[in-house]
Amino acid sequence: MFGYVVMNKPEIKFKDFDLYRAFYCGLCRELRERYGIPGQITLTYDMTFVILLLSGLYEPPTYRGTTRCIMHPVRKQAVRKNEITEYAADMNVFLAYYKCLDDWQDDRKVIRLAMAKLLERDDRKAETAFRNKTARVVKLLKELSAMEKAGEKDLDKMAGCFGRIMEEIFAYKEDAWEAGLRRMGFYLGKFIYIMDAYEDVEKDVEKGNYNPFSEDYIMEGFQERVQNILIMMMSEACREFEKLPIIKYADILRNILYSGVWCRFEAVSKKRKEEREKK
Repeated sequence: MFGYVVMNKPEIKFKDFDLYRAFYCGLCRELRERYGIPGQITLTYDMTFVILLLSGLYEPPTYRGTTRCIMHPVRKQAVRKNEITEYAADMNVFLAYYKCLDDWQDDRKVIRLAMAKLLERDDRKAETAFRNKTARVVKLLKELSAMEKAGEKDLDKMAGCFGRIMEEIFAYKEDAWEAGLRRMGFYLGKFIYIMDAYEDVEKDVEKGNYNPFSEDYIMEGFQERVQNILIMMMSEACREFEKLPIIKYADILRNILYSGVWCRFEAVSKKRKEEREKK
């Protein structure tokens, strides 16, 4: 359910792209150092956004360096890491483990079960580091799974449950910024859940998997309805973002929030339109 909180590369400045890549590579290295290759495979752009957001807000001391990797064997890559990178690595592995289990339960893909087994020990390590937070997330994941199995039709209820999961990820500290970060995470989480359901609806219906749009996607005006809901979710998330005193990395964050998150929606909508025209 990830891969939606990304930058719009054609619309970003070169220096900001390089900065974004440095934090992305920093997360990649942190995952490798803490959890080995299985952890490194879980790397996501979404968690890079969390790092930039929290680093911009709290401005922790940040290590700057370079590294080599298999993907870039010739040229060293710039790296930026801080304490929030460590937190994001733990959350990344934790969420990836439960995502693999969810994929196994939905599609019975052996490769996803195998990946879950590889991450199982690492997940226990991550859950131990943030015991209260991860316990709340696991409880919410179970609630979400139960509602899916029951065939819950209320989209707001389903998306809201995932929104509360993202609340926990955004709430890095119990301080003056916690409430705003929670609200931002909540609405961004709802956006992610709805966007994921919108993208996968045909595939889910074909496979007999749960999808809150399974009865709506063939109706006239479906795309416009979903787009309006997504706009409302991102408007609320952006409103909370603008209340935060973030100066560092603000241009990158705005590129993602106001433009990047829509790239996947536009791509999916375009593909659907082309497929309809072929029929």
